[in-house]
Amino acid sequence: MGTSDIILIVIGLVLLLIVIWAISTGNRFRRMAVKIDESESGIDVALTKRYDTLTKMLEVVRQYAAHEVETLTRIVSLRKGMSMAEREEAAVQMDQMTERIRVVAEQYPQLRSAEVFGNLQDAIQDAEAHLQAARRFYNANVSSFNQLLVTFPGSIIGKLQHQKAREFFETEPVKRLDVSMTL
Repeated sequence: MGTSDIILIVIGLVLLLIVIWAISTGNRFRRMAVKIDESESGIDVALTKRYDTLTKMLEVVRQYAAHEVETLTRIVSLRKGMSMAEREEAAVQMDQMTERIRVVAEQYPQLRSAEVFGNLQDAIQDAEAHLQAARRFYNANVSSFNQLLVTFPGSIIGKLQHQKAREFFETEPVKRLDVSMTL
C-alpha cells in the first residue's frame, strides 16, 4: 500500500465523517423542531385547562352575578391557528377575565366563603402553574433550537435546510413591572 492509497483512504474517511456529521446535525434540527411543536401544543393544553377551569368558575360566579362566557369562548375559538404573538394576546385577555372574576368575588363575601369557589380558585392556581411550566418548556426548546441555528458549524446545516429562528413566548410589558403591595 503506497502513500497515495493512504492519502485517498484518509480523504475518504474525512469526507465520510463530514457526511455523517451533516446528516446528524440535520436530524438534530428536525428533532428540535418536533420538540418545539410538542411544547407549543403543551401551551395549548394548559390554556385549554385554564379555559375549562375559568368557565366552571364563571358558572359558580354566575349564581351571584351576571357574567358572560362569550369572551373566553371567543378567545378559545380564535386560538386555533394563532401565531405565538396572537396567543400572547389571548393570554392577556384571559388574564383580564380572571381579574374580573376576582373583582366579582370580592363584591360577594358569601361567594368567597363557598367551598366550591375555594376549590375552583385552587384549580385556577394549578392551571396557571401548568401554563407557566409549559411556557418555560417551550422557551427552553426554542432557545436550544435558536442556539444551534446561530452557532458554527450547526449554522451551516441550518442555512442549507432554510431553518429560521423561532420566536419565544414573551409576557406583555405591564407584567414586567414591579407589583405594588400597598393595602
